[in-house]
Amino acid sequence: MDASAAQQASSQRHARTGFTVSPSERIILDAVRRHRSISRAALTVETDLSQQSVHRLVDQLMERGLLVAGEAIRKGRGQPSPQIELERTAAYAIGISVSTDSMTLCLADFGGDILEEIRLRIPPLRRNASLTALRDAMDRLVKRNSVDRARIIGIGFTISGFFVHDRKHVNAPVPLQDWSLTDLQTILENTFELPVWIENDASSAAIGESLLGVGTWARNFFYLNFSYGFGGGVVLNGKPYFGSHGNAGEMMFDKDESRRRPALKFLIAELRANGIDIDSIEDLRMRFDPQWPGVESWIERTLPALERVINTLAGLFDPDAIVFGGLLPPTLGDMLIERVQFWEHRNGVGPALPKLVLSETNGDATVIGAAVTPLKNTFFL
Repeated sequence: MDASAAQQASSQRHARTGFTVSPSERIILDAVRRHRSISRAALTVETDLSQQSVHRLVDQLMERGLLVAGEAIRKGRGQPSPQIELERTAAYAIGISVSTDSMTLCLADFGGDILEEIRLRIPPLRRNASLTALRDAMDRLVKRNSVDRARIIGIGFTISGFFVHDRKHVNAPVPLQDWSLTDLQTILENTFELPVWIENDASSAAIGESLLGVGTWARNFFYLNFSYGFGGGVVLNGKPYFGSHGNAGEMMFDKDESRRRPALKFLIAELRANGIDIDSIEDLRMRFDPQWPGVESWIERTLPALERVINTLAGLFDPDAIVFGGLLPPTLGDMLIERVQFWEHRNGVGPALPKLVLSETNGDATVIGAAVTPLKNTFFL
């Protein structure tokens, strides 16, 4: 899908939500979102808009129920300055993440705060049955949180795999074959009767990390998504970068090296071969023991491919950080970070290097990123 077609599709989804905001209104809303509470005077400085424009736009957004006046705060002499905040009940969004052995849903309010998260520990092998389970779980989620369904602007949906043809068709891993190479956009919107934004799991996790994790201190970072497979997501200047076809961050390996990439399915196979009973990737994350037989041999086998990826990313993107995330057990992540080596440079002096860090989100970055995508694309920058 080219840029003009993507923009047209996005505009159609915005119209269907019943919410449309102007570019100037987006600037105001995004500034308020980032600060959570801010005065009109500070908004004028923050947005580089005139004082008259800021006052007019804020009044418009208050009339529409998107902004509210918060607590007045005194700064220096004079009258206390009323703070402007998002009306957090103005809109909601649903996030759905489909992985090889489970499905996760969450409900986000207008400010992107997650009200509740549900994990369905059901391998989503059959698409129709999985969609029925997701729809029922979404209904329970909405009812339990007393949310007016009319205020749900859409669903952010993420799945492992990469896009083909357009942003509607995904080539998913083998366990998710029933979801592959079909018009997911139409299927999902017919199922949930809401606008749907689709991303792959790595890009969605990078979005979640940019808002609630490493992105709070790093403007540029690369997110390594360790799951059944191995992929990545890119954040540049604080914004996700998707590439021309939605596949930025997708890892390419030849046939031989593909078996040595740090995909967790190969670690599970290694552990099972050594007599360790692992049911799923989630089971691996919850029970991981660095002393298990097979862990060290897997690290040694995958380290060369991982080091090549790390050094290539450091040179191509010059990021502040490279994040070890996805479903990687934190202890295993620490082990990999400790072992990875940056390559030497001439005269023993190299460029500044990115920090290698674990994900800093408190929760599932993938489903968080999915939930905030409809909000971000409809209201914010």
